[in-house]
Amino acid sequence: MADYRTPSPLARDAMAYVLAGGRGTRLYEMTDRRAKPAVYFGGKSRIIDFALSNALNSGIRRISVATQYQAHSLIRHLQRGWNFLRTERNESFDVLPASQRVREDMWYAGTADAVYQNMDIIQDYGPRYIVVLAGDHIYKMDYEIMLRQHVDTGADVTIGCLEVPRLEARGFGVMHVDGRDRVVDFVEKPADPPGIPDKPDMALASMGIYVFETRFLMDQLRRDAATEGSSRDFGKDIIPYLVKNGSAWAHRFNRSCVRSANEDVAYWRDVGTVDAYWKANIDLTDPLPQLDLYDRDWPIWTYAEITPPAKFVHDLDGRRGQAVASLVSGGCIVSGASVNRTLLSTGSKVHSYSELHEAVVLPYCEIGRGVRLRKVVLDRGVNVPEGLVVGEDPEFDRKWFRRTDEGVTLITQPMIDRYLASR
Repeated sequence: MADYRTPSPLARDAMAYVLAGGRGTRLYEMTDRRAKPAVYFGGKSRIIDFALSNALNSGIRRISVATQYQAHSLIRHLQRGWNFLRTERNESFDVLPASQRVREDMWYAGTADAVYQNMDIIQDYGPRYIVVLAGDHIYKMDYEIMLRQHVDTGADVTIGCLEVPRLEARGFGVMHVDGRDRVVDFVEKPADPPGIPDKPDMALASMGIYVFETRFLMDQLRRDAATEGSSRDFGKDIIPYLVKNGSAWAHRFNRSCVRSANEDVAYWRDVGTVDAYWKANIDLTDPLPQLDLYDRDWPIWTYAEITPPAKFVHDLDGRRGQAVASLVSGGCIVSGASVNRTLLSTGSKVHSYSELHEAVVLPYCEIGRGVRLRKVVLDRGVNVPEGLVVGEDPEFDRKWFRRTDEGVTLITQPMIDRYLASR
């Protein structure tokens, strides 16, 4: 008799291992006190919430997060927002800080080493598959589909890939594939990226997402750890070795990206620069943004602070509390101020006669009276003094704050303090 049962989801037998130790140096002062995955995004979330939510929504119930640089803010967020996974339901959530578990003088040397040093913890759970994820990108993806491809092809490793215009792929690790998407060569930041056979003007860029059978990965990590001169990194060592000596397959992101009815494109963003971070947040204020945060079928889980509703007060000419084409989070108060195409994160306050345009305001900022801010990013907890104007005089902005070549100004509290001390 034929067996018509639906195959058991592979995600049940998988662990998501999230690499979240990156500093994110191109975000400058935003990562002075927090790792890049812990940076706020979209008013309520952190960047890492996207990879974690993808894992959870895909059906993966065993999750580990490896941390290293400036980990306190990230660990606190994970403890508060992701402590609902329960061992009695065969679920687990582990935070794995670099703790010199191999040698007293050895922190995580690279992305592969961040897995190698915790092999015993992974093996205790016994997952059949391991999905290695970067914790610092914004996207929605069903990892079950990638797991299914991995099993169907019999691959040693399956590599998540973005289709990008060929000449824009020069800053990525690029997969050279055959007509079946088997990887025949891996090139790091090539001057002349190889095209895709069916789309010669496009290239396949690595997303830093890998699927392995756990036993196979453990063997490869041991081999790599014994290899003199290895940098202990997936992109530099493990993947090139398997492309040459094993079976590596590319998985195209557009096959497993999650899109609501309001999303037209396969959305993926690296918000690793101030300009990219500002733009990705401001894009959310569009009437139909390319990233739909309102999709209840694929929610972005996070630590939800208990806050009162947002509040708008005063209704006089020149002193009207209003927000247009903006996202305003819980606990915010817009008091006689005008907010346009702006994102206000939790608990921020804007006082009378102030004007904000294309501002990304992180949690618990306070903006004084008569302030004008245009095209700025305010770090968490910044108190903007009365009358400050940023975004209209590039020389002033560059002198006191961090202004990018594209005209975005990053403002932190130490910058404000330095400005005030000069007056």
